Amino acid sequence: MIGDFEIVARDASTKARRGVLHLAHGDVETPVFMPVGTQATVKALEPRDLEENGASIILGNTYHLLLQPGPDVIGHFGGLHTFMNWKRPILTDSGGFQVFSLAKIRKLTDQGAFFNSHLDGHEFFMGPKEAMEMQRVLGSDIAMVFDECLPWPCPRDRAEKSVETTIKWAKASLDAPHADGQLVFGIVQGGVYDDLRRHCAEELVKMDFPGYAIGGVSVGEPEETMYQAVEASVPYLPENKPRYVMGLGVLHQMAQCVARGVDMFDCVLPTRIARHGTAVTRNGNVAIKAAKWIYDDSPVEAGCTCYCCRNFTRGYVRHLLHAGEILGVRLLTIHNVHCLVNYMADMRQAISDGTFKEKFLDHAPAN
Repeated sequence: MIGDFEIVARDASTKARRGVLHLAHGDVETPVFMPVGTQATVKALEPRDLEENGASIILGNTYHLLLQPGPDVIGHFGGLHTFMNWKRPILTDSGGFQVFSLAKIRKLTDQGAFFNSHLDGHEFFMGPKEAMEMQRVLGSDIAMVFDECLPWPCPRDRAEKSVETTIKWAKASLDAPHADGQLVFGIVQGGVYDDLRRHCAEELVKMDFPGYAIGGVSVGEPEETMYQAVEASVPYLPENKPRYVMGLGVLHQMAQCVARGVDMFDCVLPTRIARHGTAVTRNGNVAIKAAKWIYDDSPVEAGCTCYCCRNFTRGYVRHLLHAGEILGVRLLTIHNVHCLVNYMADMRQAISDGTFKEKFLDHAPAN
């Protein structure tokens, strides 16, 4: 049934669990990494690339799609799935992250935020009503509530006010009209203050969302502070609902969060660093543009089964990047997305096999 979350295996020594989330456009096995398709495309990839690399769910960005091409265009095509020809599930963020990331071009009020478009400077307003209406038009499987993502560091008094605003906006988001079969997830905020995290989580749980995200992490804070925010939130979220840490895509950090009971992740990291010539590997990131790879005839990552690694060498991919050829970025993006998606697949198997701690915590990948 749409919205059901089945836990099919648990790790005995941690809080890691393996599950299946049933969505309108298909089932999603967790733990899962979700590639980010900000503007109705995961940069440099076709839908078939994503399918071939095992991606079961991707993200779309409400703020960016509202500005371009806009709700009328996407509505004309019948929603985001048909517009971009992606047949599997989609999660859409609400624009709450842009309240944080575009702080210089927005003005925050109790009702929402006035933005000056980063495209042409025109002013527009986005609050819970507007964010949820756009997500209704997008027709995503999971819509996120409109919230305020706090910066780090953040004073206590501001965090207190922000949490109350986030709770109020969460209720307004939940009460707004949704697309058929569309789930709405709440977002726990509270910065570095454990008691605010608990308060926010408990208030959201009263609203009975089908899933919950932990927001305001990976915004520049130290790694241990990020884990603290997760630990301050997870105990107050339902065992039978999926938990999602927003904006996280570093391998060992995802493993640590899975060990703390988290099920879902997303990040622009694999596509962004590919555009700068860097590969994600289980042994750490590798700058493929470096001169030392000019004659290297090994794949980007030994043992990787992605299209890039099966067919091309580091020396060739380095050449493409230095020559400014689009194929270089495309091949690295294929590899990076494959790496993260299949890292999670291996994690799921390890949870079932009882080897999660040994493989993913005791022998964690390099930074």
